Amino acid sequence: MRYPQGGGPTPERQQFREGLRLKAAERFAGGEASSVIAKGLRVSVRSVQRWRRMWDEGGPRALRSQGPASLPRLSEKQFAQLEAELAKGPAAHGWEDQRWTLARIKTLIGRRFHLTYTVQGVRKLLVRNGWSCQVPARRAMERDDAAVAGWVKEVWPCAEDSRR
Repeated sequence: MRYPQGGGPTPERQQFREGLRLKAAERFAGGEASSVIAKGLRVSVRSVQRWRRMWDEGGPRALRSQGPASLPRLSEKQFAQLEAELAKGPAAHGWEDQRWTLARIKTLIGRRFHLTYTVQGVRKLLVRNGWSCQVPARRAMERDDAAVAGWVKEVWPCAEDSRR
């Protein structure tokens, strides 16, 4: 089961699912068929079969929740430090322009906290903590409007073929 923000099920949902597995364990002990248990608990037969295998190998204890799949690699305190570093801007960290990219944030995390993240992992970390992709509110200071206008008049028409 995938979750949009990478957060996984809530603790309440985990407890609910664990309760279903433990109810199934009671019914396993009674000798009920997997299809009957699945229908009674409103889950798939495959899930019940998987739970039965786990129950056969480890008893009801094997059906208990294992907790969250993984713990965040950056603690809340470290993420607050990362936000402070991001607020200083890329130039303070040695980049020439004022753009934060995922690759740059990945490098900053590596330098500051000695942790390696993938670019996708950095994106998930930021989204999970309420950050989103942003478009600059104003144009870059380095932008040369005359050069852009010349490019639009001279280069773009050559690059764009007629549709006929």
